[in-house]
Amino acid sequence: MYSVPNSLTEKQRLRNAVLAKRDALTPDFRDKAARTIAENYADELNIQSGQIVSGFWPIRSEIDPRPLLHSLRERGALICLPVILNKTQICFRLWQENQALIPCGFGTMAPDKTAPILRPDVMLIPLAGFDSQGHRLGYGAGYYDRYISSLHATNHFPELIGFAYTCQELPCVPDEPHDVPLEKIVTENGLRFFQTRY
Repeated sequence: MYSVPNSLTEKQRLRNAVLAKRDALTPDFRDKAARTIAENYADELNIQSGQIVSGFWPIRSEIDPRPLLHSLRERGALICLPVILNKTQICFRLWQENQALIPCGFGTMAPDKTAPILRPDVMLIPLAGFDSQGHRLGYGAGYYDRYISSLHATNHFPELIGFAYTCQELPCVPDEPHDVPLEKIVTENGLRFFQTRY
């Protein structure tokens, strides 16, 4: 009989707890946090004109990256959003200003098939939680881990930046071999750096 590994059980417990904390944040706090990051920390990310930056369309109580993405676009970055292709794969399509988006599963929105597929140089990554070592607790589907691993297999190593509220920090996130660590995380309290393992 198959049993769920302890690490998965622990990850789900941590995920439930930290998402409950995130859900409890007020709408005013969420709006202010998103604007604070865009207004105060966009320069610290050191995104260069012409770089391809992947963002995401916020769902549920996720911190909203759109103010930051707009700021980075004004600095000359190309912005792309994730598109769910099937149960295991995503790609990223160019998102131009004022471009109409379509539903893309899980409540997300994304450019349609007419938008070019891009390969990000910098990835702003959504998450449920993170710890002081840069370990990321995702939502359990593994889309980002698989996508990043596929890029690494072609010797392309995008900069990985978590995007979250400070309250999403955990004492420790169980680390498994397939998990890809973050290099940085940006919250409403600023930018933090982590040591990477590749």
